[in-house]
Amino acid sequence: MKYKMMAVDMDGTLLNDSKEISPRTAQAIRKAVAQGFLLTLCTGRPIQGVERYSQFLGLQAPLITYNGAMIIRSDTKEILYKQELLPEDIHKILEFGRNYNTTMCIWSGNRLYGNVLNNQIHAYKKNTGVEPVLMEDEDALIRQGVTKILWIDTEEKIKKIQEELPGDAFSQVTFCTSQTTYLEFFNSQVSKAKAMERLGQLFNIRQEEMIAVGDGLNDLPMIEYAGLGVAMENAQAQVKTRARYITSSNEEDGVGKVLEKFVLI
Repeated sequence: MKYKMMAVDMDGTLLNDSKEISPRTAQAIRKAVAQGFLLTLCTGRPIQGVERYSQFLGLQAPLITYNGAMIIRSDTKEILYKQELLPEDIHKILEFGRNYNTTMCIWSGNRLYGNVLNNQIHAYKKNTGVEPVLMEDEDALIRQGVTKILWIDTEEKIKKIQEELPGDAFSQVTFCTSQTTYLEFFNSQVSKAKAMERLGQLFNIRQEEMIAVGDGLNDLPMIEYAGLGVAMENAQAQVKTRARYITSSNEEDGVGKVLEKFVLI
């Protein structure tokens, strides 16, 4: 088998627009895994937003969560790796967010905190399966440690913020969209590619033996890192131009077709 591992994004990639895994894709995944292929979910979601899909597919591989900021064993929930934001960067991200009057989701200790509890954050909780808690003590939360901060706003406003927000305002932060209305902030030492590299070391799988599939800008690092980087047909234009292969959309069994073409042969 030329390829031994696949890291697959969830929203807009593995999941269809109804947030489900299609029967064809699920069948392809189970068949590949039964043959010894390593498939990991690689997502901006927390573990709570991944578990039911991992269990549904019967995956045994560690799961890459928070865009690579945390790697967790799917069976025992043991944290194999984590990289949090620096305290001074957390203060700045929250300050900028208040100035933009945007909804902020703060992930700390695998719990979801919000600067407000509005319709946007309650819609976001449907993806994560985590009930949001109002952030009352910013300093206490920072002392506890913050894995990721996500801003939610209109597509137009998120674009405007990306254009205006100075990258040099932070010490060690990467920010990018995962969906057109989500802007995510995490430690610049974090990426889906680096998480894939760690799994490769753990399972003795080389870079050229890896496949990565995604649709968003936060998927670009792993798509460029993997031996075979795949973009979904519904991916953002920049992602499609940098991928080595483009598969069908998330509504047309795109992930399943990649496995059928490159693994189940």
